Amino acid sequence: MSQSTLNDDDLFGEAASEMREDVESSLEKAWAELPEADDVWETSADNVLGVLNGLRSALDTGDAEEHLRDAKKWFMMGQRADAFEDADDLEEEIEQLGTVIEDIGDAGEQVGALTSTIPGLRSTLEDAHAADDAADEDDADEAEAEAEEATADD
Repeated sequence: MSQSTLNDDDLFGEAASEMREDVESSLEKAWAELPEADDVWETSADNVLGVLNGLRSALDTGDAEEHLRDAKKWFMMGQRADAFEDADDLEEEIEQLGTVIEDIGDAGEQVGALTSTIPGLRSTLEDAHAADDAADEDDADEAEAEAEEATADD
């Protein structure tokens, strides 16, 4: 084997090692961007809309998707170059992280839908109760008028 072949093999080994480090680093950064469990569980809001707005903010994944994309990119390059001796752990972590980010995104969409729905629902309920109260008041006035009329007839 020539000296240049050994150097090429050494360089490839270094590149493979650096590629794995890049994947691992991107995964660490992505995990760090995810919200903490307590951030999506605890609240200090005074009403439902405040809770929903706080939850929607807490469900922000920051740059996690971008870091996951970088991890996938370097992982794919390393895999195609057959640079990793054992990459099952990286592949599993990439899939797990992707699932977590997707779940957080889905929850964020649901919270966003509720956030836009709840004020309208509140208004509808207020209008419905106001109409019911007005109908009850009309019924009471009518009953009182009938009672007065009956008393006047006696």
